Amino acid sequence: AGRGAPGRARAWATRAPLLPALVFLIAVTQLPFVATLVISLFDWNSLAPDDRSFAGVSNYGSVFTDASLRESVFTTVLLTASVVIVSVVLGLLLALLLDRKFIGRGFVRTLLITPFLLVPVSAALMWKHVLYNPEYGLLNGGWAWFTGLFGVSSPAQPDWISDMPLLAVEASLVWQWTPFMMLILLAGLQSRPAEIMEAAKLDGATGWQMFRFLTVPHLRRYLELGVLLGSIYIVQNFDAVFTLTSGGLGTANLPYTIYQTFYQAHEYGLASAAGVVVVIGTIVIATFALRVVSSLFSEEANR
Repeated sequence: AGRGAPGRARAWATRAPLLPALVFLIAVTQLPFVATLVISLFDWNSLAPDDRSFAGVSNYGSVFTDASLRESVFTTVLLTASVVIVSVVLGLLLALLLDRKFIGRGFVRTLLITPFLLVPVSAALMWKHVLYNPEYGLLNGGWAWFTGLFGVSSPAQPDWISDMPLLAVEASLVWQWTPFMMLILLAGLQSRPAEIMEAAKLDGATGWQMFRFLTVPHLRRYLELGVLLGSIYIVQNFDAVFTLTSGGLGTANLPYTIYQTFYQAHEYGLASAAGVVVVIGTIVIATFALRVVSSLFSEEANR
């Protein structure tokens, strides 16, 4: 007992500097989530505040049965899957390029990282006005130049957002998230054991064989980490959808639908229930991401 008390005192002394950060974290994250959870159990429309009543889990039933919410869930899954897959493939190609030594590699790496450093709203506005605009956008100028190479005059400039709205949103997100995947995969490539790669070369392995049997297995954890982290962020994406299409033309994902339900329909209970569903889904994905990260650190520690 005598030894236990000083030990506990030392433990609390060690943890004491972390307590303010813990209290702040609870105040700004957990308390609002508890409040959202409570509101989700009520039938609450701000236009009729006196008619508020306890609804139990009926709001959650509406989340999974309402046609617009189901469509937004499908759009969210499609948007997330397409952006993550394309970003991982392009990020892997760029990482393989930057893993080679060439003049100006540092400058090229900085340029490729830049899209990820932009404010999401600024990036979406750039795509909307600088690239997608049907009158003066750079994509339409490039389209006219491309058709002119074949002697074909384009009768009308395509309106990229109106003609292919979901693809327009996906392209802007792929452009912004490819550098993130590239950084993760480049870190994986640079952590490959050099002696194993040299031994494979001496044994006569081709570049494709080294990539297939050595590089890809080594990058498996990094690929999983990139997919999981990318999914967490893109599932919650609101900026691109709001800025480019305002949720129209079938591009409303779940975060935008929650925004519409809360601020336009004023259905606080239903919007809170949908938000709780998003948080739970994100926690599930984050759990897998943390397991992948811990396994990466374990592998590095065992080397």
